[in-house]
Amino acid sequence: MAPGGYSWWYLDALSDDGRHGLTIIAFIGSVFSPYYARARARSRWGLADPLEHCAINVALYGPGADAWVLSEYGPAEVERSADRLRVGGSSVAWEGDCLLVRFDERTAVFGQRVAGVVRLYPSALPAAPVQIDRRGRHTWWGVAPHARVEAELTHPGLRLRGSGYHDANFGDEPLEAAFLDWSWSRASLGERATVLYDARRVDGSELRLGRMFHSDGRVEELAAPRRALLGRTRWLLPRSTRTDGGDARVLRTLEDTPFYARSELQTSLAGSRMVAVHESLSLERFASPMVQTMLPFRIRRGG
Repeated sequence: MAPGGYSWWYLDALSDDGRHGLTIIAFIGSVFSPYYARARARSRWGLADPLEHCAINVALYGPGADAWVLSEYGPAEVERSADRLRVGGSSVAWEGDCLLVRFDERTAVFGQRVAGVVRLYPSALPAAPVQIDRRGRHTWWGVAPHARVEAELTHPGLRLRGSGYHDANFGDEPLEAAFLDWSWSRASLGERATVLYDARRVDGSELRLGRMFHSDGRVEELAAPRRALLGRTRWLLPRSTRTDGGDARVLRTLEDTPFYARSELQTSLAGSRMVAVHESLSLERFASPMVQTMLPFRIRRGG
């Protein structure tokens, strides 16, 4: 891990009945931590230690299950090996062909417990890491874009079965050093899964990535030439995606913050209607003094 850098491992799932969703992210060098940003700002060269700012983010969506946690920990609460990461009371580990996530955290404001076990079963592990900036300092890896998820939660009580997705991002510098904003989405339909990744870089260039992942491990370029505007969030954050020419619309906004939004979309890709998990991120907004002042109220410092 480079000083000032980051790694994160991301997992999401949508239930087969369309009622519930979940997202889990494990961070080393939490990219959205105001404490990590302050530590970099205090350093002459911005070389803060990412292990001082590790985190677990758990978000649950749907009737009777809405919950949101971001817990940050120092190095004494972190264990790493080739196939396992523990941060605080949570862990991510490969056990055979299953990615096993255990989490036991509490919300920042009222301290409600959020706990459970999630198992992700990839159909294949087809992808190689992809450089997403022009200097080779930021990487995206679609580890298991087509997968099934089984989740058993005790707090709140919820049993989820549905389509799943797992990827990872790594960087040798803060996100805002390379990107102004980005739009990302993943969708799943039958034996196929799609990923769209669009970003505006600080140097004026743009990232425009599209992939189709098949359950047998084949990977194809995905053409999605039409830009579809999705409307702004309550915080007036713009949202957009790309389609194959069909329409796209927001089914529900899952997360709405001044600099980040997660949404569930109905969209058109590769000749099919699909339900997608979508995110919009503004790093210009994230870096603003107002947002940096607000962020500590959503984060629980553990350990």
